[in-house]
Amino acid sequence: MRGRALAGRLARGLRTVPGALREDLWTTAADPLPRRSGPSWLDWLPALALPVVLGAVVLFIACVDKYGELYGFGPGLGVLLAAVQSVALAAALFRPVPAWWSMTIVTMVIVLTARPGAISETTFPWSGEGLTVQALVLFLLALRTRPRIAAEVLAISVLVGLVSRVSIKPGPPPESDAGFFVSVLVTAVVVGTALRGRRVARARLVEQEEITAGERARRTLLEERNRIARELHDVVAHHMSVISIQAQVAPHLAENPSDELKENLAGIRRSAVEALTELRRVLGVLRSEDALADGVRHAPQPTLDRLDELVGRVRSTGIAVAVDITGERRPLPPGIELSAFRIVQEALSNVLRHAPGAQARVELGYHARALALRVSNTPPDGPAPPSPGAGHGLLGMRERTAMLGGELATGPMPDGGYEVTAVLPMREPTPSPAAWPTETAEDTA
Repeated sequence: MRGRALAGRLARGLRTVPGALREDLWTTAADPLPRRSGPSWLDWLPALALPVVLGAVVLFIACVDKYGELYGFGPGLGVLLAAVQSVALAAALFRPVPAWWSMTIVTMVIVLTARPGAISETTFPWSGEGLTVQALVLFLLALRTRPRIAAEVLAISVLVGLVSRVSIKPGPPPESDAGFFVSVLVTAVVVGTALRGRRVARARLVEQEEITAGERARRTLLEERNRIARELHDVVAHHMSVISIQAQVAPHLAENPSDELKENLAGIRRSAVEALTELRRVLGVLRSEDALADGVRHAPQPTLDRLDELVGRVRSTGIAVAVDITGERRPLPPGIELSAFRIVQEALSNVLRHAPGAQARVELGYHARALALRVSNTPPDGPAPPSPGAGHGLLGMRERTAMLGGELATGPMPDGGYEVTAVLPMREPTPSPAAWPTETAEDTA
């Protein structure tokens, strides 16, 4: 039973051989030429076109002389066969399979038309020059096609050579060595296949690195957006809590409020509570993924009132930080306060990481319709230590600024330092601190 099954599989495999050969060898397709993007000489294959063409011309002249002297061909046939071989060598750079077919046809013509005594003087059916052309064509084919195609072409070429030697009478003399041309052809294909495999491996490595970098950037973006979403949740929850409390207190502040007013205020409070509940339900998954402790996670979000504390921590590391505030310092909308604090925090963190020994300067400008901030630093005293992976700093700054409809500019300064400039517009009225309730969003949930 096992023998029958093995024989059946072997028969099915043999039936697929003609189709596979037709698919592999009856085509003009080839791998694209490698780009000039690496240090390997193989990446400069397009630059080999001129040397290959010059080599084809030289081999053409040598083959014409050899075919007339050794095989007894007339000028017309010798020139034609040498020209086909030379053109095939140049064409192998771009269409390797048709070039190999041309070489095979030339070989068969030589076998059918060469004088019988020629075999005793060369590695028939190729002369030394012809074998060189054949090996170069197989080498270029192995560079540009799949290993299976290269193996099929090599097997057919060796088979043609061996059959040609035994088909000529008298047979090859003992001193002629068929193993020589076999070893030359095998070496050409093996070297070409190895170089192609190396190029393919390097290309896949570069592609994988690009994919990994893209995934890392995407993950970093999602993480930063999740962090901003958690902070935005606290800001929005605060305002919804204020709306709910004011709607609850408003009827007690009016003298003899009507039932319609009470009903409308009650509806406002219900809507605010429902919106707050839905907001926490949607963003709750972001909080659940936070690895921070509950006490830290639910701590109040920082504002610009803590700027002095932030600057003090940076100064304690040995970095000199100057603070310049222009305009009337006043409370801002919570979203702007939080974003401005985070931008300054990230900018100073970048100074600590990437500009050791530099001096930093924080500038805040309170304007009627916007808050302008700038964090700059002088050139570092020495090289910065390597960064442990991709950071979130600049990405977070851009996300926060875009969320508020502001503008952000970052980049090096002429003196070798670095600066971060942001303009955060204020598109909502600033509530009075006295009107803010003492309860937090967590208390009114």
